[in-house]
Amino acid sequence: MQFRKQQAIYLQIGEHLCDSIVNGTWVAGEKIPSVREMAVRVEVNPNTVMRTYTDLEQKGILYNRRGIGFFVGDDAVDKILDIKREEFIQNDVPSLFKTMDLLGLKLKDLKRLHLRYHSEEAGDEGKQ
Repeated sequence: MQFRKQQAIYLQIGEHLCDSIVNGTWVAGEKIPSVREMAVRVEVNPNTVMRTYTDLEQKGILYNRRGIGFFVGDDAVDKILDIKREEFIQNDVPSLFKTMDLLGLKLKDLKRLHLRYHSEEAGDEGKQ
């Protein structure tokens, strides 16, 4: 796993795990790799992975069964999407609006671009 310098490693591992849960690699109720297994996979100290797992447990995304390991929570996908939506609204939307104002773009322009994006995505899927 390649880590970015701008963000704590445990948070980046958490993002990776959350992405894996959202895309179905791990599903609700499924056991995820042990702390040691994950540490070997991503080449970090097990304490860093434990910090990730504890953080995700506190957010209700994972749960721990003592002596058995960590598992994906029943509503993990919904919780992850709620967190990601809030992060997007807090972090990305203000910058998007600022750039739109600077460039003189209106919401109708953004809507048109959004529709074009979806029509191109549908076209790409038809080619596969």
